[in-house]
Amino acid sequence: MTTLQRQEQNPIAHLSADDIENLGRELDAIRQQVLDSRGERDAEYIRKVIDFQRKLELGSRAVLLFSLFPPAWLAGTAGLSIAKIVENMEIGHNVMHGQWDWMRDNKIHSTTWEWDNASPSDMWKHSHNEIHHTYTNVVGKDEDLGYGIMRVDEDQRWMPFYLAQPLWNFINACFFQYGIAAYDLKVGKYLKGKTDKEEFRRQGKNVLGKIRRQATKDYVLHPLLSGPSAVTTLTANLTANLVRNLWTHSVIMCGHFPEGVQTYEKKSIDGETRGEWYLRQMLGSANISGNRLLHFMTGNLSFQIEHHLFPDLPSNRYQEIAPKVQDLFERYGLTYVSGPMVKQVGSAWKKVFRLSLPNDFLRKATAAVNPANIAQLVLRTESAGVDATAA
Repeated sequence: MTTLQRQEQNPIAHLSADDIENLGRELDAIRQQVLDSRGERDAEYIRKVIDFQRKLELGSRAVLLFSLFPPAWLAGTAGLSIAKIVENMEIGHNVMHGQWDWMRDNKIHSTTWEWDNASPSDMWKHSHNEIHHTYTNVVGKDEDLGYGIMRVDEDQRWMPFYLAQPLWNFINACFFQYGIAAYDLKVGKYLKGKTDKEEFRRQGKNVLGKIRRQATKDYVLHPLLSGPSAVTTLTANLTANLVRNLWTHSVIMCGHFPEGVQTYEKKSIDGETRGEWYLRQMLGSANISGNRLLHFMTGNLSFQIEHHLFPDLPSNRYQEIAPKVQDLFERYGLTYVSGPMVKQVGSAWKKVFRLSLPNDFLRKATAAVNPANIAQLVLRTESAGVDATAA
């Protein structure tokens, strides 16, 4: 398996084919242990989370009826922001992965759940579950990788367009749910004439219908219900959606883009075995360290490595199996990329800026600040001074 990284940096050069398949079998065993032990405590967990989220959203919207008063605006906006984050991440994302299908509860099933997001669930499940999780970090296959607007590896050909990728990434963060909808709709491919026009129009109508329903709820219905507090309730809803977008974008960036996360060429997955697929998930993801509250607020995607290995296992189990997965990393001589959220966000953004520039520019800039080069410059300057004095 060959990554886009230079050969001397190949993180799996020390592993034999047998090592990789043995690793796959050990991961299969971890997965089976969780499957065999799913039960009432897991079902109770997701039902409690859904109940908590709905009560928090309802209570926050009730408080926002009085959002004309600053304390009510702050409390209601904070509560609504948290409710929207939980609905998207710990509930919507994970339910639509089929993590709770084993309960056979039609109300908590991947085929029936529709989330509070601009992208319709069926479109998102195709682009995320079927494409992203199959071709994780394969450049040109995994369309989640840079969302088609960013350069994600040094070996990608640089174009002037990428100079603005920090700006594109920031705009995408602010309007993240709409960016995901545009990506799921394959707007970029449509503009290049690479998609069926009729299918694009049909899906476009679904997306616009979903956005219209969301906008009516957040920006018309609830503000009108607030009467004198209509304007402040409107700003509260705008703020809650912005907070949700920024938080979700940051979590996703931390899981897929920090330094140390590997990317892959298309040809590297030809004839890929189960063990090799597992290995690509391990090296193509990164975790966020923190407490239980942080894990909950990320939808347990702070355990992105474990999620990519086992996307259909209940999210509340990721923290439980993380030590077993980390032990495998250590025993097989692999790097378990993890760190606090601030560090991971900073690393991801640093990479966004770094890859916005041509490789030659980066090499010259690095060489310019190399201590050896500085020493040579000093020697040349001193030598020139001596020559001038002699003259």
